[in-house]
Amino acid sequence: QVQLVESGGGLVQPGGSLRLSCEASGFTVSSYFMTWYRQAPGKERDLVARITPGGRFTNYADSVKGRFIISKDNAKNMVYLQMNSLKLEDTAVYYCNVVQNGGQSYWGQGTQVTVSS
Repeated sequence: QVQLVESGGGLVQPGGSLRLSCEASGFTVSSYFMTWYRQAPGKERDLVARITPGGRFTNYADSVKGRFIISKDNAKNMVYLQMNSLKLEDTAVYYCNVVQNGGQSYWGQGTQVTVSS
């Protein structure tokens, strides 16, 4: 059974940092693209960052390039999102996602990130 559990969200001041974690079970993160999305109130869910199965290649939304870093620890079956220089507009619920063979998409429950002074 595929499960994704996000953690690490919280309240942070502008300019601060947070590291989100996604604990995966029921599959191995080394076999799939892993993606972080976010959804702000009243807005659509948008891609934030994606990492290839081997972890060699990443891509980011323009809005977070140079500030966020996606990584994975295949031994721990974990995916991370290091978020630096946080801005008010980064406030959202952040979700971990995997799309497996056949197109089945799995989501975690999300973790709230609030950037506020």
